[in-house]
Amino acid sequence: MVPAVLLLNVTYEPLAVIPRRRAMSLWLRDVVDAAAEDELVIQGACSTLHVPTVLRLRRYVNAPRRGVRWTRRGVLQRDDYCCIYCAVRSGDIRGGHRMGKNDFTVDHLLPISRGGRNTWPNTACACPACNQRKGNRTPHEAGMKLLWEPKTPRVHYLVASGDIPESWKVYLEL
Repeated sequence: MVPAVLLLNVTYEPLAVIPRRRAMSLWLRDVVDAAAEDELVIQGACSTLHVPTVLRLRRYVNAPRRGVRWTRRGVLQRDDYCCIYCAVRSGDIRGGHRMGKNDFTVDHLLPISRGGRNTWPNTACACPACNQRKGNRTPHEAGMKLLWEPKTPRVHYLVASGDIPESWKVYLEL
């Protein structure tokens, strides 16, 4: 029998593994929907309650984005080795040259010489051509549009020990 329940955000992002008691409370208060067919059977004195093993919140919960240290490698991985200005990716051919992961640079949206810092929202992956074109200016000053907003990444792990139920594996990266 599964001792806990997987709780998902509205976006189907795993948030936590919660105890049966908490799952039952959320289920009875109609705060969550079933996201899997598997159920826990909770036997009470007078009745039996069936609670799904995977629950999805009905309203979005902003998951905290703390504890992720800034690194050059982390910025490149967050952006999936894709230029924030022209969307060239690792493996694409640019100017007769196949772009590799080592070809990408970290661009500071507000340059360091103008007070910019090594922070998640101020840095992004850029190809050398776009980084050089931007130079010591902000993207707006250089007339370059950002294809997405750089943000602090969420921590990519959720601790679930023991035998993981099959219904959870769809939502967890294993």
